[in-house]
Amino acid sequence: MIELAAVEKHFAGQIALHPLSLTIKEGEFLTLLGPSGCGKTTILRMIAGFEQPTAGKILLDGKDLTNLPPNQRDLNLVFQHYALFPHMTVEENIAFGLKMKKMPAKEQRERVQEAVAMTQLTPLVKRYPHQLSGGQQQRVAIARAIANKPRVLLLDEPLGALDLQLRKSLQAELKQLQRSLGITFVYVTHDQEEAMMMSDRIVVMNSGRVEQIGTPREIYASPATLFSATFVGENNVFTRDDKLFAVRPEKLRAVREGGNAKTTGEVLDVLYLGSIHKIIVQLHNEPMSVSIVLEASDDYPWKIGEQVGVDWKPEDEVVIGS
Repeated sequence: MIELAAVEKHFAGQIALHPLSLTIKEGEFLTLLGPSGCGKTTILRMIAGFEQPTAGKILLDGKDLTNLPPNQRDLNLVFQHYALFPHMTVEENIAFGLKMKKMPAKEQRERVQEAVAMTQLTPLVKRYPHQLSGGQQQRVAIARAIANKPRVLLLDEPLGALDLQLRKSLQAELKQLQRSLGITFVYVTHDQEEAMMMSDRIVVMNSGRVEQIGTPREIYASPATLFSATFVGENNVFTRDDKLFAVRPEKLRAVREGGNAKTTGEVLDVLYLGSIHKIIVQLHNEPMSVSIVLEASDDYPWKIGEQVGVDWKPEDEVVIGS
C-alpha cells in the first residue's frame, strides 16, 4: 500500500533519519514508536508531503508520491493540536476540506453526516470548538479527516494532549473506528502502552534508526536489541558470558530465605499498584536492581531490607540480539 524505499532525511547536514525501507499494508494499523527526536514525526511528515526526503522514494499503490504536493496525495494528517477553525461550527469544520475540493453540496452533506455518525458527534454539530472538551475536539479532527475518505490516515500523537482516562477510552474508539473504516492508519506515539494496545505492527525507533519492526507480541516477547528490550514494557537485563539476556518482571520469582534461587538480593522497595504488586530488589552480585511482579497468591508482605532469592525458568530468558 505505502512503500518507503531507502528514504533518508538530513537537516542542516545532520542525519535525522537513516535510510529506511518499509512496506505498510492496506488496512493496517502501523505505529511508529520511540522517544522524542527519534525521527518518527519526520517520517509521517514525509509521507504527508510536508517534508521532502533527502534521498529515496515514497510510493502509494506503486505510484511515486515523492515530489507531489500534500493536497494531491490520497491521505490526511491529524495533528496533535487538532488545528480546528475557531469561527466555524463542528459541521463547518468537517465540511471544510470537501468545500475546498468543490464537491457538490448534496454529497458534502452526506459525507459530513456519515463522518459525524461514525465519530458520535451528532448532538454537537452546531457547536464551536471552544464549546467542546479536548476529547470532542479530537473527534472533530478525526471526522474532518475521514470525511475526505483518504486511503491512508496519518496521526501524529493525536491523544498526547488528553488526560489518562480520556486517552484510554479514545484509544479503544480509534481502534474500533479504524477496523470499521478499513483505512490504513499510520500512527506516531512515544507511549508504549498505547502502541501495544492499538497496533497491528510497531516500528520501534531510536536516534533516526529502526531498532525493530514486528507485532506487539513479537516486540514484547522477542526484543531484537537492548533498546527494544528496555523501551517497550519493563524488563530486567542480565549479563552472562559477555552476552545480554532479559527476563520480564512477571517471569521472575521472589524466593524466601532458604529456597533455591539463581541469585540473591535485598528488597529496596515494595510497590502496590492495585491489580499487581511488585518488589524492587538490589542484587548482591550485580550493580543493578530488578523488578519482580509478585504472584497473586503471595499473601505474606515483603519488607524493605529483607533478603530475597531471585529465580526464573531458563526458557523465560530472551537473549538480546539473537
